[in-house]
Amino acid sequence: MTMTNQDADRSTLDELTRYRRDLHRIPELDDDLPETLAYVRGVLEGLSCEVSAPCHSALAAYFDLGRAHTVAIRSDMDALPVTEATDLPFASGHAGCMHACGHDGHMAMALAAATWVDRVIAGAVPGMSAASFPRNILFVFQPAEETTGGAARVCASGIFEQTATERIFGFHLWPDLPAGEVASRPGALLARSSETTLAFHGRSSHIAKWREGRDALGAAARFVVGSKWLSRRLEQDEPMALRFGKLEAGTVRNAVAAEARLEGSLRVFSEEMFNRARREVCDLAQTAADEEGVTVEVNFSEGYPPVVNNDELYKVVERTLPGLGRIPEPLLIAEDFAFYQQHLPGVFLLLGTGTGIPLHADTFTFDERVLTSGLAAYQRLLQAD
Repeated sequence: MTMTNQDADRSTLDELTRYRRDLHRIPELDDDLPETLAYVRGVLEGLSCEVSAPCHSALAAYFDLGRAHTVAIRSDMDALPVTEATDLPFASGHAGCMHACGHDGHMAMALAAATWVDRVIAGAVPGMSAASFPRNILFVFQPAEETTGGAARVCASGIFEQTATERIFGFHLWPDLPAGEVASRPGALLARSSETTLAFHGRSSHIAKWREGRDALGAAARFVVGSKWLSRRLEQDEPMALRFGKLEAGTVRNAVAAEARLEGSLRVFSEEMFNRARREVCDLAQTAADEEGVTVEVNFSEGYPPVVNNDELYKVVERTLPGLGRIPEPLLIAEDFAFYQQHLPGVFLLLGTGTGIPLHADTFTFDERVLTSGLAAYQRLLQAD
């Protein structure tokens, strides 16, 4: 009996749903992914590809078709330390862990794409064969996107050089886009993120003798107010953000605070703005410290680079995906896909869930039907010249 298009579509959705829900039940954190790795490996080892571990807690599946170059698809695997509150029948079975950022969906699309490639090579997809692919195909499943940037370790492993990979694609589910819409933008898409920490050091005194003290809390407060004006001024030249979400200072209400600690984040889209913003933050911090007679230490983490889509490869994506939506402005979230783009040409895409439920929320979920759009995009991109 010949499978109809409707049957094939139903089978594809069932496969995506099974992968997503199986993986949603077993969320794991950072590099500690034993159950997730076993599941992904279990799917890949049944295919006509070479499965390897390019670095700790990562997996790669390489379909060698004898081509000179390779195209890669990337999926992240780690979850978040979030207690799920969805009441789904396939909710997390690991207390305090949840796929609240869509990585279960990312894995499902990549696994379904790999099984589709395997079927094409086997001649099981009508009208297609291995000749449909102009490049070898590499699937990369990485750890630690949410924490230490597992993408950088994959790049350092040499897997892309070993397979002559010349381009890479990846997806992120996006709640603010309509369900099933695929969108991106040329150039800068996501921000560089730098954790920004300031420590003000003063001298405590009773408030009745406040002149004998050096007010670290006062300096921190001056800085926070000034930082908002600084951010607004810098935003006029280039999209960026500088905000602080945590302030700790003092010990009691009636004593001048000897210490104050500020924690926040700097988000930018270029190295030039990163250097400029760091310099001006340090200048502002020093001014605030001088005004209160205290000292200050400023620390910026390196964070992830900005996600910047390769211009030439983006043109290929636009030709290949005629319904591609356009994100009007760069977004201020960060993603370690940026490390791949520093290593080889890459384009990162967003896939709408249409729910509006924020990423990282304990209620985050989506309808698996949106994954069919992402899978279809992958299928077209793997055949692109």
